[in-house]
Amino acid sequence: MTPESIMTKKVSVLELMRISGVSFGTSGARGRVTEMNDYVCYSYTMAFLQYLLDKKEIKTGSNVGIAGDLRSSTDRIMNAVASAIVDMGFHPVNCGKIPSPAVAFYGLQNKIPSIMVTGSHIPDDRNGIKFNKPTGEILKDDEEEICSQFINLPIGLFSNSGEFSVPKINIGEVDSEASDIYIQRYLDFFKPGCLSGMKVGLYEHSGVGRDILFKLLHELGANVVRLGRSEIFMPVDTEAIREEDIALARNWTKEHKLDAIVSTDGDADRPLVGTEKGEWLRGDIAGLLCAAYLNIHHVVTPVSSNSVVDHCGLFETVEKTKIGSPYVIHGMQKIANEKNGLVAGYEANGGFLLESTIKQDGHTLDALPTRDAAIVILSLLVSAHSKRKDLSALTKKLPESFTTSNRIKEFPTKLSCEYISSLTDGIKFDAIEDEFGGICGKVKFIDLTDGLRIVFYNNEIIHLRPSGNAPEFRCYNEAGSLSRVEEINIACINQINKWFSQTMLNA
Repeated sequence: MTPESIMTKKVSVLELMRISGVSFGTSGARGRVTEMNDYVCYSYTMAFLQYLLDKKEIKTGSNVGIAGDLRSSTDRIMNAVASAIVDMGFHPVNCGKIPSPAVAFYGLQNKIPSIMVTGSHIPDDRNGIKFNKPTGEILKDDEEEICSQFINLPIGLFSNSGEFSVPKINIGEVDSEASDIYIQRYLDFFKPGCLSGMKVGLYEHSGVGRDILFKLLHELGANVVRLGRSEIFMPVDTEAIREEDIALARNWTKEHKLDAIVSTDGDADRPLVGTEKGEWLRGDIAGLLCAAYLNIHHVVTPVSSNSVVDHCGLFETVEKTKIGSPYVIHGMQKIANEKNGLVAGYEANGGFLLESTIKQDGHTLDALPTRDAAIVILSLLVSAHSKRKDLSALTKKLPESFTTSNRIKEFPTKLSCEYISSLTDGIKFDAIEDEFGGICGKVKFIDLTDGLRIVFYNNEIIHLRPSGNAPEFRCYNEAGSLSRVEEINIACINQINKWFSQTMLNA
């Protein structure tokens, strides 16, 4: 803790959130880099550690793992985080630039907190800090209590602009243990040479897991073609795949005669898996196939995931939740306490969460109840290769249902909520049909679990919600064919943009 001889001032985290514009979202804080100055990052880290101390989940002197993605602002924020750790009486361990699930796994294995500096898939002008307790991700109850903390900040530590007034510590040399045990987790589970003879394209871009993924694929026997490496950060979103990434996958697959192409988002907790035709699988289908390969009994997934999981007959239990890993984790914990069998979850973005430890043919896969991309990529490749099938064949036995999603950027969250409220206050079926009936017909029922999910009598779905971590409006759709679902998505985005333009005009 800060020595008593140093003058301090009491700061409310809630007030800091209001003033800075950097708020807590899914498992941590995110905001513009200009707003995430040293003062904000230091303060939020202090509040997190103080909360764990109050809950007696850690003791002074404990190690705290830190890692980061490849954004231009990550080094500065990691140092601000490390400074708070030291000043609180803990020891920062620099785990380096590794995937979010890797530093989380390191924390779980060592029973220590871990912190990941990442903005995931959002642009380079934004960043974030993701907090993990010794037992896993912070959940919604944790977020609320961290936000309610009052912290004692040393007076004079920061300039008026929020930067350190004097140079603070450098985070130190990288400790490779976190990346080593993360890699070993998969090498211990998958059989040596299980991908021998398979030619896999690795779309590296600026994903922090690119070198680890190469090592895993190579060690398991795949012939890996490294593609598209970038030293400039690229915001790859696995739910709203860019047109250029769709074209690159198709071209590379054809050019290099690939059996598959794989990638991740920026912090490597969300996978991209492409078939031998260069077609990216939807994340919720990839997650379902991963769960099936691992022989999972009970699956938890957000309400936005493809409803094929409800009808495929592969799982004993399918639990639907609000969107966000904290809700999925809470659902997994509940089922694990109530039922026997293996429990896992996945999100529409493809991130896979494993609540149970799996023992299979003498091999063990330790639980990792946070989003992970590597397990999805490896499970699907091994599944297809072991069956001597093309990757695209894995989806053939699933009921035909296609999903897509897109987002409208720079759409204020307040306006997103106003738009949804205009359709849901009093459950206005007429208002919904006036807005979307021309696209999908009459409304069968609506689901308000998270945003507005509209199911029509033709079984087509429109799901609308504000993003939980950026000023974006997200639209998810489901229909019986790929062309139809893409048609619905375009029509919905146009309809929402029309409302937005009219609202801004009248403002």
